[in-house]
Amino acid sequence: MNKVLLFLFLLLALAMPTNAQELNARVMINREQVSNTKSGVFEALEKQITHFLNERTWTDLKFRESERIQCSFNLTISTYSETDNSFKGSLMVVSNRPVWGSAYTTTVWNFNDKDVTFNFQEFDQLEWRPEQVDNNLTAMLAYWIYLIIGLDLDTMSPMGGTAYLQTALDICNSAETLGAEGWTAFGDSKNRFAIINDYLDGAMEKYRQLQYDYYRKGLDQMSEQMEQGRDAIAESMTLLKEAHEDKSMSLLPQIFTDIKRDELVSIFNTQAPREQREAIYEILFRINPSQSQYWEKIKQ
Repeated sequence: MNKVLLFLFLLLALAMPTNAQELNARVMINREQVSNTKSGVFEALEKQITHFLNERTWTDLKFRESERIQCSFNLTISTYSETDNSFKGSLMVVSNRPVWGSAYTTTVWNFNDKDVTFNFQEFDQLEWRPEQVDNNLTAMLAYWIYLIIGLDLDTMSPMGGTAYLQTALDICNSAETLGAEGWTAFGDSKNRFAIINDYLDGAMEKYRQLQYDYYRKGLDQMSEQMEQGRDAIAESMTLLKEAHEDKSMSLLPQIFTDIKRDELVSIFNTQAPREQREAIYEILFRINPSQSQYWEKIKQ
């Protein structure tokens, strides 16, 4: 009898969702611009960042292993000083999302943070204390972690990532006292503060609704209902247009079209009705004329 109860308990335990880490992050460090330096500190840095991203639980949500957010953090070091253990460079942050009912993976976020400065020694351990933001490297990583999680949740339910996006903004406000680049309000229209501040601005609610409509109502439906999914994506472009009009100085709509450029061309340049293709072209060209050579493919 005891064996039967133990077996049933184990089955129940296996069936219950567990609090797993939220990210499955791949970390790469490019130090080609730094010469005559021992590799140990860079190897330690890559190991510590990987552990920091993947081994900590960042939310109270229950993530199964298969649900972890696929992302990459590619750090390019431009200068390094052994004298004061200082680093300077840029960080390319990319997050992806599987599309329901298909083997296709879509990019949710792709951004190159050029304001990366920090100090690190070979035997340092990276720790995160949200109540005491005193390290620029961990603050930057935590900021991007919460932004990635918030964006991913926004694609799953309307405004679903608000709490975690607010945490990213809180990190910005706390990290501003560090005096490093990237955190200052109004310092740069494309820095960390500007991105999260725009995302949470009430004037950009249509942009956030776009995330759910584009991914959940659109892409996730296309494997079974191609036309309905495409129509939902077309409708979401109207939200993109309105968000751009409501806050014309925000760069988020342009960033979105940069990220989704090839995907949008693939969705609309073949079987979509001509009237729909022309409408999509007009919206995209108005928001991001620098990509006009790609938008032209939609009209063909």
